[in-house]
Amino acid sequence: MSKILIIEDDHTLCRELAALLQNIGYETSYISDFHNIAEQIKHSDADLILLDINLPEENGETLLSKLRKYSDTPVIMLTSRSSEFDEVLSMSYGADDYITKPYNPTILLLRISAVLKRAAKMSYQQDYNGITISNIKGTLSKDGREVILTKNEMIIFQFLMDRRGEIVTRDELITALWDSNEFINDNSLSVNISRLRGKLTELGYNDAIETRKKRGYILK
Repeated sequence: MSKILIIEDDHTLCRELAALLQNIGYETSYISDFHNIAEQIKHSDADLILLDINLPEENGETLLSKLRKYSDTPVIMLTSRSSEFDEVLSMSYGADDYITKPYNPTILLLRISAVLKRAAKMSYQQDYNGITISNIKGTLSKDGREVILTKNEMIIFQFLMDRRGEIVTRDELITALWDSNEFINDNSLSVNISRLRGKLTELGYNDAIETRKKRGYILK
């Protein structure tokens, strides 16, 4: 069963989360020392991280930004904030999902399951105009350069690859990302598309994904 790392400074909530997840069958661990959290995450070997935004030493968004420099481990942000800006900011740093507190345990479990299913999809390598796509590593590489994609970015890119040359609508991409209409978030999709374009630009393809009359996107 998947291992989930909980990073939450509210000890009561942390214990409740651990108990909830263990009852479902997940293996859990948590961080209790909030000094040098990034290093602890690196050695956690977690399959998914539940990361609170408000932490004593360093906020969760900064930690996530550091994590994304070396890992594509799925991250669900937990926060008591409810503004749309905070959600978009978290997704821009590389979060795979975002849920506000107090959360519905059933919804949280569904989102955890959805993120883990996406992460566990069959891994293989493909080629796109000289770029090597590694699903198992979650990377795009060319001429010795490598960029790491988040799970959501890889799902989007793979979906566009499967339909290369065709217009893929925003609704189709949202469905592919969230597995259910319950998880639709248009802002999150825009953030992920923007990040993916930026990473393709790093490899020399600044016009790979074209927007078509606001109807959707096409991978050229």
